[in-house]
Amino acid sequence: MHELAIMQAIIEQVTERLGDRRVTAIHLAVGKMSGVVPDALRFSFDVATEGTTLAGATLTIDEPPGRAHCRSCGADFEVDDGIPLCACGSADVAVWGGDELLIHSVSC
Repeated sequence: MHELAIMQAIIEQVTERLGDRRVTAIHLAVGKMSGVVPDALRFSFDVATEGTTLAGATLTIDEPPGRAHCRSCGADFEVDDGIPLCACGSADVAVWGGDELLIHSVSC
């Protein structure tokens, strides 16, 4: 489960930036096309924050959909399931959104 390693990296970034300040909430954006499973991040959060300044903090995750453009028919469309196939049946698409993995905000 690479989500545990991702969560540990997020915690390291936050603690390096904030030092010993107590964190009460963290808000992430995990795009549907990122390859990261938000439920696995949520599961990892309590384990990974134990003994850190984030212990007991709340975790909120937004899941923006993927956005793609079909090179065959020219349609722009939303991708919710991680498989960018156009309604015209083409897989010749350019993905231009939903691949983010961002720390939106941290509350102390």
